Amino acid sequence: MFNYFKVYSWNLALSMALDAGANMDEVDRACRVLRDLEDDQAHANAFFQAWEHGAARLARSAAEDEQAGHRLSAAEKYRRACVMYITAERIPAHDHPPRLAAYDELLRTFAKYVACSGANCEKVAVPFGESFLPALMVSVGTGKAPAPCIVHFNGLDGVKEYLYLCGLPGMLAQRGVSILLVDNPGVGEALRKNGLHNAPEAEIPAGACIDYLSTRVDVDTRRIGMMALSLGGYHAPRATAFEPRFACCVAWGANYDWGKRMRARLAGTYAAQKSVPHYFEHIKWVLGQESVEDCVKVTDRFTLEGVLDRIRVPIYITHGEDDRQIPVTDATRTYEECVNAPSKALRIFSAEEGGEQHCSIGNMSLATNAMADWIADVLKTA
Repeated sequence: MFNYFKVYSWNLALSMALDAGANMDEVDRACRVLRDLEDDQAHANAFFQAWEHGAARLARSAAEDEQAGHRLSAAEKYRRACVMYITAERIPAHDHPPRLAAYDELLRTFAKYVACSGANCEKVAVPFGESFLPALMVSVGTGKAPAPCIVHFNGLDGVKEYLYLCGLPGMLAQRGVSILLVDNPGVGEALRKNGLHNAPEAEIPAGACIDYLSTRVDVDTRRIGMMALSLGGYHAPRATAFEPRFACCVAWGANYDWGKRMRARLAGTYAAQKSVPHYFEHIKWVLGQESVEDCVKVTDRFTLEGVLDRIRVPIYITHGEDDRQIPVTDATRTYEECVNAPSKALRIFSAEEGGEQHCSIGNMSLATNAMADWIADVLKTA
């Protein structure tokens, strides 16, 4: 992972941006004044402002290209502007007033990128109780030739637009597999616009996604898989264990027992890095809880213990050997306890080859290509 800054959460955000196609010169112009800062929480708003200003400059230039009729040039700038808005928006506290405006710009610039480029990306709404889950559908199927499809959830602090821009949908499309990228409860629009909070029963929103896909003639409902990254390393196996309609499962970074790690963090016995500076405040927001103590009670239920023997479809688990957020033992334990899966694979990325950090951030294409190959092999022969 590229260590441009002096703090982990900022370097993580930067590496995510580069994996999604950010331009390093544009990043450096925006952020060089931040390089020597050592307190990510105290200076989170400065980080936000630097990336937001860089994004706004790109968006203005994109609009000029679009007005001149140069839609492809505009699309590329809108894409990079969206990446910078994503990076800006994830770092400050959730109640930082300009953050919601930046999120709206994130949505706007992504939509402009899709419109100007003609990208295969349809914004859809998955019915969920009295609300809905905002999602992006990348379909390669037709009514005459329905395609297999993956349901993709986020982690603790991701957005569906990033999942699109990291390249996996295109890789799957090349292999004949569609994908539904979902802002599940607790992330993205589901949290920011619809007020939906995360919960351990991942099979409920995941089942809603299958219900939605079952209404589409371009999807082969016998070949729908489930995947998710980071915190989703819990969600994907949990959903697959309790939702029998899934045909396979991918855990993009394992996450076996969030509650135990939360308690260890609070006790000072777990020296893991934080994905975002205001970590505990962020978790309260995601879970819809008033106190850290209430959050712990909820996260205690985020465990795969006693769950994984219910999985009876193929499962693929990836992890980085130097993951500084979640230990690699979470991956081996997840793998070992899938005793009834007809096939299972554990892919640990090493420092020598790359992709060794959390969810292979910093060299993400190693993992996304490997996962796309496995998904295509499983779902296209299912």
